[in-house]
Amino acid sequence: MTYNNMLRSSGVIFLLLLLYLGFALASPHAETSEVSEAATLAAVVDPVDPESGLATVQVPDAQANLNLIWTMIAAILVFLMQAGFALVETGLTRSKNAVNIIMKNIMDVSAGCLVFFAVGFGLMFGTTSTGWFGTEGFLLSGLPQEPWTWAFFVFQAVFAATAATIVSGAVAERTRFTGYLVFSIVITGLIYPVFGSWAWGGLLNGSGWLENMGFIDFAGSTVVHSVGGWAALAGALVVGPRVGKYNEDGKPKHIPGHSLPLAALGVFILWFGWFGFNAGSTTTGDGSVALIMINTLLASAAGATMAMAVTWIRNGKPDAPITLNGVLAGLVGITAGCANLDPGFAILTGAIAGILVVYAMEWVDRKVDDPVGAIAVHGVCGAWGTLAAGLFNAGDLFNPAVVGVQLLGIVAAFIWTFTVSFGLFQLLKRTVGLRVESDFEKDGLDRTEHDNLAYPEFIPTDTLELAEL
Repeated sequence: MTYNNMLRSSGVIFLLLLLYLGFALASPHAETSEVSEAATLAAVVDPVDPESGLATVQVPDAQANLNLIWTMIAAILVFLMQAGFALVETGLTRSKNAVNIIMKNIMDVSAGCLVFFAVGFGLMFGTTSTGWFGTEGFLLSGLPQEPWTWAFFVFQAVFAATAATIVSGAVAERTRFTGYLVFSIVITGLIYPVFGSWAWGGLLNGSGWLENMGFIDFAGSTVVHSVGGWAALAGALVVGPRVGKYNEDGKPKHIPGHSLPLAALGVFILWFGWFGFNAGSTTTGDGSVALIMINTLLASAAGATMAMAVTWIRNGKPDAPITLNGVLAGLVGITAGCANLDPGFAILTGAIAGILVVYAMEWVDRKVDDPVGAIAVHGVCGAWGTLAAGLFNAGDLFNPAVVGVQLLGIVAAFIWTFTVSFGLFQLLKRTVGLRVESDFEKDGLDRTEHDNLAYPEFIPTDTLELAEL
């Protein structure tokens, strides 16, 4: 028998053995399944209802299991938003920094989830006697080690990573990876959880002073997005503008990104994930998610439409990058009030956000270099969305007391987040370093910070002389 024939024979014997083992294992398993199914049915079926005389079916813990499954599905959708952020930021910046953008987004969720597990979750949801931050639950200690605890942690961890990654785009193309990584760890471990405990601590074991006043921020226009946006503002101010961003007279110059299709794909992924972001914040699998989803859809559509309309009217042509940010502005704007606004007011909220983001991006661009518009989209529109949640609160429209609490929450988020973030960025600037050298910036952070190239087959156009184009 030749060597090849021996191999064939051995392969046939191996396959037959696998088939035999499969049948052997399947037979008793099938019997067990039948018994288990019968036992389950016996446990949940009462033969006769004494009043109606009809058979009844009772499913213990069905709602609890549905809540658990829905929360985990929503967490997966929110996790996918990291890919959306990575693509938006990559597409709206230059190709020589694509690897750096990807690395920052990967570490936002990787290092961020670890530090949130160790510290942040306890600060945000641990018991508190003051209403300022939690004092237990670190490493999930002292909490029931059961599916709901783990599912709730995962859902909250991906929210924390979202707040961190908002900063990435605003400081893109000129920031040291080491300095950024340290800040990312601190925002997920301290800055975000502390404010989160003020507004959301009561979702588990905490009791925040702001939520006790009636603050409305259902899914995080302020808790997540404004916190990320104000931290982004602090970072962009401290790190300074990119080389060539401003003329000698201080006027900003447009530095286009390298791939609008990538940015558009990122926006669609974010749009898709946002249904989990908003509707998943119920952590309950019931009909309440329907209102949240329709509000999310309508507000984002209105945001995109109005942003496009403003640019079309002002410039004579509809602007694609601003329209994409209009989608995100509408989504950020409705996030606070997605569960308590009627659909008509959801459209109004998204439409105003779409208009607001156009002018906010222009205003910010005059003094602060934000390559992707994160400050306007998340900071400004997050504040507007939080205010709108109080203004348009269904059944209690324009209540001054409600609006006052909303304004207090907006101001508190800015003071806490901007102050701590600005101080931390200044500390990083003076210690580990925050800004790369100008020569490194011109070469691109992919090569200088990571020794990688996103597109090794191509030469970025901004490295060529005009005569060569």
